Amino acid sequence: MGYQYVLYEEVDHVAWVTVNREKALNAINADVLKELQEVFGAISQNQEIRVAVITGAGDKAFIAGADIAAMAQMTPDQAAAFCLLGHKTMSQIQDCRVPVIASVNGFCLGGGLELALSCDFIYASNKAKLGLPEVNLSLFPGFGGTQRLTQLVGPGRAKEIIFSARLLSAEEAREWGIVNKITAPEALKTEVAKTAQEIASKGPVAVSLAKRVINKGLAQTLDNGLKIERDHFTDCFRAEDLKEGLTAFLEKRRPRFQGR
Repeated sequence: MGYQYVLYEEVDHVAWVTVNREKALNAINADVLKELQEVFGAISQNQEIRVAVITGAGDKAFIAGADIAAMAQMTPDQAAAFCLLGHKTMSQIQDCRVPVIASVNGFCLGGGLELALSCDFIYASNKAKLGLPEVNLSLFPGFGGTQRLTQLVGPGRAKEIIFSARLLSAEEAREWGIVNKITAPEALKTEVAKTAQEIASKGPVAVSLAKRVINKGLAQTLDNGLKIERDHFTDCFRAEDLKEGLTAFLEKRRPRFQGR
């Protein structure tokens, strides 16, 4: 894959996606969003990929927000189109067939945090700062942050973060349930890779279905969520990988999953 603003690499069933606008602190513009849509669409179609990781180029920022210079020139109609593009991109990441890990290596602000919230979970450097400071510009989060953050931490904490525009340390973000794990900056990639490989070693069909069930269930009543779980649990029994997983367990060996 060749892109202007996104770097892409595949290593041992893991797709590494890097937003590459280091001089602009990896700020998001329409071109970045379009490229990310294309990348994650391709990842979902690639059966060799079992986990994806997204990060930002350099050591200062994951993504420091949307490109303010570009937004300053937008008409209301253009802003609506930009918002919709952001929604589609974040949904593409959230709905990706494989688990997506956000590797937050620095500032993770505005649209950057909204992107991270679209991932399945977040690992962060202990130097990272996270927040939704849009109200400082008389805006509010427009790439799904009002909804995903509220689902994750509840309305009270989401409102405090959005209304105050204050930045959270990595430790605060972990305490509030936004970040899963914190590492030293130099250890972040190693820890993310370790977890990615751990997930990639599991049954990929089951992992993908589990992700789908969890995500679908978030918007359902408990009864509907349990029905979704039953339906996709049964799908596991239609896959060759389940037979391999059960056989390997009984034979006391490591399973050789094929992703089908």
